[in-house]
Amino acid sequence: MKAKKKRLGTKAKIRAEKERERKIVTTIFLALMLLLLVFSAYFGYTFLNQPQSQTVSPEPSESETKSSKLKAAIVDQLSLAFSNHTFVEVATNILKQAGYSIDYFSWESVTVQFYRNLAVHNYKLIILRVHSTSHMSSEKGDIITPAVFFTSEPYTTTKYVNEQLADEVFQVTYDTPNSKTFFAIGPKFVQYKMKGTFKNSTIIMMGCESLLNAYMAEAFIRKGAKAYIGWNGGVSIQHTDQATIRLLQHLISDKQTIKQAIINTMKEIGPDPTYNSILQYYPPSSAQQTIESIIH
Repeated sequence: MKAKKKRLGTKAKIRAEKERERKIVTTIFLALMLLLLVFSAYFGYTFLNQPQSQTVSPEPSESETKSSKLKAAIVDQLSLAFSNHTFVEVATNILKQAGYSIDYFSWESVTVQFYRNLAVHNYKLIILRVHSTSHMSSEKGDIITPAVFFTSEPYTTTKYVNEQLADEVFQVTYDTPNSKTFFAIGPKFVQYKMKGTFKNSTIIMMGCESLLNAYMAEAFIRKGAKAYIGWNGGVSIQHTDQATIRLLQHLISDKQTIKQAIINTMKEIGPDPTYNSILQYYPPSSAQQTIESIIH
């Protein structure tokens, strides 16, 4: 006779079901552990066999570190109409002999956006060969205002609307017949719209009336610059070029203080013959500073 399969009782069924679940859980656990082991072995092999150039970053050399700190900019907004290659070459040589790397920006580069980003490049010396003015024409005649720096960007009412409403950028024109109008930036733009800071830097502003009053100079100081040098009146391009080269020689090559370098430059070059303007510095506390002491 064919034996009948004994039927399991309730407790036996529960025990059998639990045993089956335990075996399933154990199998899944062992499978996961095996999978984890395979992935660990793969990533460990990949990490240990990476090329060394991808995992190790060389330390910068002493010369690279030094050169990265000594950066200068020559911003030549006057280069289109009043180019002076001799000035650029001589200024560049003076700076290179002192260990600076130099970035040169000609007329077409000098836009509102250019000024906005000027402070992010860590320049320790910025030479602005840029037209500027501290006079504004009105119905009552010319009035003295904070200095504004010209750009090469043609003016339009539809651009930089917020900045125009906030008196951060302006419409300017050259004092010549049929002159086009351009954007210019004012002290509020320097202080509030420029990105970054001019940490431990010196600003040499070559344009007219750039230090007729202290508003623009103060804006640069509040933005991190330690010294600002400019003219207290109008100045011809030939005179400012000549004076700035002599100033650089005294500041960079001779390592004179800002006050002494300006005094010596004015003795040797003299005030502007037409406008009788002279170089000045700001703030007064920078008088006994040298470019080196400002940087360090």
